[in-house]
This record gives sequence, C-alpha cells and structure tokens, in this order.
Amino acid sequence: MKSLYIITGSSKGIGLALLKSLAKDANNFIVGIARSESKEQHENVRNLSLDLGNFDLLRQSFDQIFPEGAFENLVLINNAGWIGQIDHLGNLKAKSIRDIFNINTIAPAMLMNEFISRYTESSGNKTIINISSGAARKAVDGWSGYSSSKAALNMISEVAQEEADLDNTGIKVFAVAPGVVDTEMQSNIRSAPESGFSKLEKFKGLKSENALSSATEAAEKILYLVKNRDQFKGVLQDVREF
Repeated sequence: MKSLYIITGSSKGIGLALLKSLAKDANNFIVGIARSESKEQHENVRNLSLDLGNFDLLRQSFDQIFPEGAFENLVLINNAGWIGQIDHLGNLKAKSIRDIFNINTIAPAMLMNEFISRYTESSGNKTIINISSGAARKAVDGWSGYSSSKAALNMISEVAQEEADLDNTGIKVFAVAPGVVDTEMQSNIRSAPESGFSKLEKFKGLKSENALSSATEAAEKILYLVKNRDQFKGVLQDVREF
C-alpha cells in the first residue's frame, strides 16, 4: 500500500464519501473509524467501531488506528463532528456541553498527537485535515458549543503547523470548512427549537431551495486539497474558495 488514510466519522456523510472514493484505489489503505458499524466492506479498508468520546477505548485502539508501514503518503482526516444540543446558554444540559468538546476538540487533538508521535520520522508526505466549520469564525446563537469547539480545533491546527515548521517535520496541517453539506447534521439543525436558534428558517430554506452541497462534492474538494497540499498557503481553508 502506498497511501494510508485514517478517517473518523466514516460510516456516513463526508466521511463515508471519502472512504468510498479512496477505497477504489488498491494503493490506498484506509482506517475508517465510526461509532456505528460500517456497511462498507473492502479489502483495503479496516473498519473500527469506536465511540470517540470514550477516551480509554480510544487510547487502547491506537495500534489499530495507526498501522506501521512504509507509506508514501500518511493522512489523518478528523471528520467526525457533532452539532450538539442547539439552544441558548442557560438551557443546555451539562452532559451536552461536555460531549461536544469531547467529540469536536479533544478526540481530534488526541489523534493528532498520536499521529505526529508515530509518524514524524516517516519519510512519506504527512498531512492532517481537521474538518472545521465557518461557524468557528462567527457567533451563531444556539451553537455556543459547536462554534467554540470548532474554533478550538482551528487554533490547535494552527499551533500544530507552527510546531511542524519549527521542528522541520514536513507535516502539513489544515482546518477545512466544508461548506453547508446535506448531511445528518443539517437534519439535526432543522429540527432545533426556534426559541433557541434564530436562524432556523434560513437553514430550512437551504434544504428546500436545494442550496446544500452533497457529501460527495465536499469529499472531492478535501481530497483535492490533500493531493495538492503544497499549493495551499495557510492552515484555515474553505472548500467554497477552491
């Protein structure tokens, strides 16, 4: 296998679209991580059923997540994300606040840390893609957890790139906003209480007006970024700009 791809949230949405596209090439070895069991079975895919919020299990699974090998390309795509409970502060459940940071920020940080630790000495091209959101750069009522957890993901991505440059590891790190994509997350957004989310009608309109991009389109843009990584300057990227 020439290329290793580690993808979280690989059983649906953008993660599934990435896995399907990459699995077509026998030179790729894909580690797919998802809480729900994947229906995609390929010889070059290792499916791991894993709750990213279970940190003990996540640590115990590192040897399965990060295989050894002389890969020409090593890519970690932290795609799994959760919109969480949509409501104004004061109405949120404590568990929801905890869980959204566990999934959107802490688990990706743990995976980044382990990826860098295990593969820094590899001579292959090493790339980390963190799926972020435009909401990381603006305040959206009802999305305090989502926006702030993605903002934290942006910052750890920028710090990781700064460190990679200082340590001369050759690692490239990107935090990528995928646009507004027709996934289960959008369905969750449209079912939010209007009292806790003033932009509800806007997001319902995006669906009814067919203004959402497909998961396949978003995946194609992300893979374009991976394959042309040296052409992109800056950590924070938005697929709508390329």
